[in-house]
Amino acid sequence: MIGEKMDSQEILNRLMLAYGVSSQKSLAEALAIPANNISGWLQRGSVPGNPIIKCALDTGSDLRWLVTGEFANANIERMAFKSVPSRSEQGKALIEKMLSTGGKAVLKRVMNAYGFATQKELSEYLGISTGTISTWVRREYFPGDVVIACALDTGVSLGWLATGEMNTKSQEEHVTSEIPTICKKILLAGKLDDDGFCYIDNCFVPEGVNLERLNYVRSGKSAWLIEMDVSYLSNGLWLLDIDGTLDVYSVSKRPGNKLRITGHDGEFECLVDEVTAKGLVVLIFKTTF
Repeated sequence: MIGEKMDSQEILNRLMLAYGVSSQKSLAEALAIPANNISGWLQRGSVPGNPIIKCALDTGSDLRWLVTGEFANANIERMAFKSVPSRSEQGKALIEKMLSTGGKAVLKRVMNAYGFATQKELSEYLGISTGTISTWVRREYFPGDVVIACALDTGVSLGWLATGEMNTKSQEEHVTSEIPTICKKILLAGKLDDDGFCYIDNCFVPEGVNLERLNYVRSGKSAWLIEMDVSYLSNGLWLLDIDGTLDVYSVSKRPGNKLRITGHDGEFECLVDEVTAKGLVVLIFKTTF
């Protein structure tokens, strides 16, 4: 469950603020749940993950703010205080979509976001048993708390984690024309998939880099700005295609048309024409959580 006992009321307060309601009854209507569910959360001192996910996707509120209260003013201006019935209709469809992609499907997305290859790695990282994870798959269960933790931990789109769909419509409604946008990609299992777009301040773009070819690429807890379609290999950090699999490597040129390639699994030497450059890393991001 999300939140200790002393925080459950604060989380509910933020949910009500996000929806623009002032009572638990109105909040229950917005969440499309029985009112006594909310009373039960307060008695148990914990709020489930599913209503928090629904609120974040319904209202556009910042997930971290809903869970922790950090950046409390980040989305106040963005909150669309629609009528409760229309929100309820949207919410029911959203809940059905979330629950229909539970079990194995949501587990796969969580593992991909973290970059884990086995359920054992995920269980050790989250501190839960492999038996619990197997139960998700067997019962087609949607682990809302884990989805929230994964979204906050990795920065991967909450909408994609929850439903398997990538919807950038709500983001496009808030585009500021003065701030340039670049493509956002996610590197999973050696493949580069679309992940919407993001804003980029020009001060982060190195001189001489073509902004139209710049992509924000993340894999697990690693992230880079990569200028795509730069094919002339030189010393530096590169997105390479090696035998059909993409990854980021450190490249060092050697005599005899050779390269020394260093990755997270070790290093090796090869000829220049044995790898294909897909893009040059121009900036590295390091996460602190």
